[in-house]
Amino acid sequence: MKIGNRIFETEKHTYVMGILNVTPDSFSDGGKFNRLNLALAHVEQMIAEGADIIDIGGESTRPGHQQITEEEEIQRIAPVVTQVKSRFDIPISVDTYKAKVAKACLEAGADLVNDIWGLKYDKDMAGLISEAKAACCLMHNRKEAVYHNFMEEMKSDLQETLKIAGDAGIPEDKIILDPGVGFGKSYENNLEAICRLGELHQLGFPLLLGTSRKSVIGLALDLPVEERMEGTLVTTVQAVLSGCAFVRVHDVKENKRAVQMAEAIRDGWRREQEME
Repeated sequence: MKIGNRIFETEKHTYVMGILNVTPDSFSDGGKFNRLNLALAHVEQMIAEGADIIDIGGESTRPGHQQITEEEEIQRIAPVVTQVKSRFDIPISVDTYKAKVAKACLEAGADLVNDIWGLKYDKDMAGLISEAKAACCLMHNRKEAVYHNFMEEMKSDLQETLKIAGDAGIPEDKIILDPGVGFGKSYENNLEAICRLGELHQLGFPLLLGTSRKSVIGLALDLPVEERMEGTLVTTVQAVLSGCAFVRVHDVKENKRAVQMAEAIRDGWRREQEME
């Protein structure tokens, strides 16, 4: 698929999306990069460490977060998008579920809209993405983590999202799906989503896994957010072995290496099987 000016071979490789939070209150790195010079320096570092896409967010979406106005979100993100695009040759994703914010950021140069509500929050989002001919990552989410058959209901919810996208005219080759670990799910649901990632290929779209430093890792290991890298790396390896096209992470260098190693094991074994 094409994102910005770059082609991503989503069936062959797992790409690394580096996270840039220009927020004062993000769960993991709030306040660290909410000044332009610090944000740009971090982008430069992530690119040097091997990031394939930069995902810029201006509103924390952690549980219990405080929603901000569209205007404030635009003021936080759009200038950063403009500066990143002018200085670096890398596709830019904007992490928002609000069409007005997405529009401003696409006009500033963003290439992909990362919508945590899978087009279900803002009725104008799907049409905007279609009109802009932008790529999008559409995440599974629910207001309450109540399921009778978790995986089947997650697939059904994502199919609803895909119908919204199709009705709006978003081309299939512009869509990535995200199981939404940490959103509208219990601890057990999150573990199941990670374990059974491969089943989502039934929907026919590239997958993105975003688990970096999240509470599911903290709960599994009983560790605070600043000590969750090793747990994140395990989920990145799981993403590779499950055929995910993207992982969204804070620690680019370490996760890039984990991807490379997991791909070496997977592809080396495949070559050996083909030779037999």
